Amino acid sequence: MLRPVLRRSVRLLAALALAPGAPARALDEAVAHPREPDTASPNGSATGDGNGVLIDGIAAQVDGRIVLVSEVLRSVRPQEEAMRRAGAPDEEIAKLRADGLERLIEGRLVEKVVEDNNQKASDDEIKRTIEGIAKENGLTVEQLYASVVFHGLTVEEYKAQIKRDLERRNLVQGMLGSRVKVEDQEIEALYADRYGKHQDTGDSVHVRQILRAYGGETQRTQEVACSEVRLARDRVAGGEPFEKVAAQVSEAAPRDGGDIGWLPLASVAPWMSQALKGLPEGGVSDVLVLPFGCSLLQLVERRMLEPVSFEQAKEPLSREIWERKLEQEYRTWIEELRGRSYIERHGYFADAAKLRARAGDGD
Repeated sequence: MLRPVLRRSVRLLAALALAPGAPARALDEAVAHPREPDTASPNGSATGDGNGVLIDGIAAQVDGRIVLVSEVLRSVRPQEEAMRRAGAPDEEIAKLRADGLERLIEGRLVEKVVEDNNQKASDDEIKRTIEGIAKENGLTVEQLYASVVFHGLTVEEYKAQIKRDLERRNLVQGMLGSRVKVEDQEIEALYADRYGKHQDTGDSVHVRQILRAYGGETQRTQEVACSEVRLARDRVAGGEPFEKVAAQVSEAAPRDGGDIGWLPLASVAPWMSQALKGLPEGGVSDVLVLPFGCSLLQLVERRMLEPVSFEQAKEPLSREIWERKLEQEYRTWIEELRGRSYIERHGYFADAAKLRARAGDGD
């Protein structure tokens, strides 16, 4: 049931008013130019303000919570604007919005567990995290906030995003961390795979990558793919961690935050070597247009590669395996939580979710 304050302040139901399969632009028109209603229906159903203008709509219900259409559109707006400029079809826009809705649904589920377990992030935690992000990017906090605003978020929205990320991290580590066990044989297998018997030596680079393919089965044009990568670069420049953006956007190692590991410089492709040339540690390349896709690289670290003993590698490899297995535990847990929860996607978003599911089946 909607809280009375929501029933009074939100004009519902743009999403429900649309027939399944309605074009993406029809949804835009239904929620365009929002304004405060003069009156509201006491039961929260769709009403007009005398001019027949709908203020907002429900995209999904998650147990006793709702996700509004405006929240979904706001969460994907920068990427959607870039895709529209590149001429992306409505089907691609619908899948983008469906992805945005699923992240918000997941957020609602996690919020409830956080509240039930009293694991909310403190103001001091949020402050320290933002200071750390600014320092990592060579910025003052004021400069970071200016960059955030430039890229379309308010400072309060950015703090709320950091708060949600912290709470998710604390929840995952607190509830699920004890389930994860790393066996010695797992570390030994990763060491053998990573370093092998014949270890390369010489200059090496640790690289993360964001890749969006185009053409072929993707049905994505070069312009759309590169626009998405440019937007990803803007997000990183605005203070978001590269690995977080890569996990959401990249088609190269998304589960590892785009991490493609340590590479001997002598063995990397010329286009990659050229892109990394001159980058400082933590630096991000320009958007790269390749025959198979558009790419963005981050130089995490550069060093002289020397033979690495098992004892040297054991602790970082163990941590890598632990984090990977923890993420797998989280994904299993969140799917179980979804299964135990009442989730209903409405109208346009129910249809968009089907497109998203079909796209996932084809991966």
